[in-house]
Amino acid sequence: MTNFIPIFPLNIVVFPFEKLNLHIFEPRYKQLIKECFSEKKPFGIPTVLNGKVSEFGTTVEIISIEKEHANGDMDIRTEGKQVFKILELIKELPNKQYSGAIVHYPENNMYGVHRKMEKIILEVRHFHELLEVTKQYRKADDELCTYDLAHHVGMSLDQEYEFLNLLREDQRQEYLQQHLKNIIPTIIELQNLKDRIQLNGHFRKLSVEE
Repeated sequence: MTNFIPIFPLNIVVFPFEKLNLHIFEPRYKQLIKECFSEKKPFGIPTVLNGKVSEFGTTVEIISIEKEHANGDMDIRTEGKQVFKILELIKELPNKQYSGAIVHYPENNMYGVHRKMEKIILEVRHFHELLEVTKQYRKADDELCTYDLAHHVGMSLDQEYEFLNLLREDQRQEYLQQHLKNIIPTIIELQNLKDRIQLNGHFRKLSVEE
């Protein structure tokens, strides 16, 4: 399936089901938001990497315009919907300040291994405990998918974009598992280093076993 959508390129990765709040201040995107909201149509957020608009992004729907400021700026609430791939960028549109794109919606398999997901959730919670942070999700554990966790496991922008390119839930599960396997030992070692630094200058009882 192909379609034309207005686009709002940003240097972030938006995932399906994600709730995203945006402050709109540029005139071209004020026009885009007003039109999409009044016509009840989505717009696309392709990821900007290294100053360039990337192929993949996610469509978002405007849930509400929370506030319209005196200067025309807007605070809006949106929700991520579908992953898309740009087939053609259209930088100039008649009577529009914003750009658009012809996009394709690739098939996105949302079914993974439930037991594997349970293990991933446990590992994510362990990761958060190591960082001494608390994260609450809007869904019950058995309703969570990899997209719900992706922003909360310490991935870089490049990694999140690579993750967005994966179109099967089992692939995304494997990606998260491997990422956590790599990053958790690093966090533990940093914590050990922190503990050693804090001990410096204290009286320590040491012994050498023979």
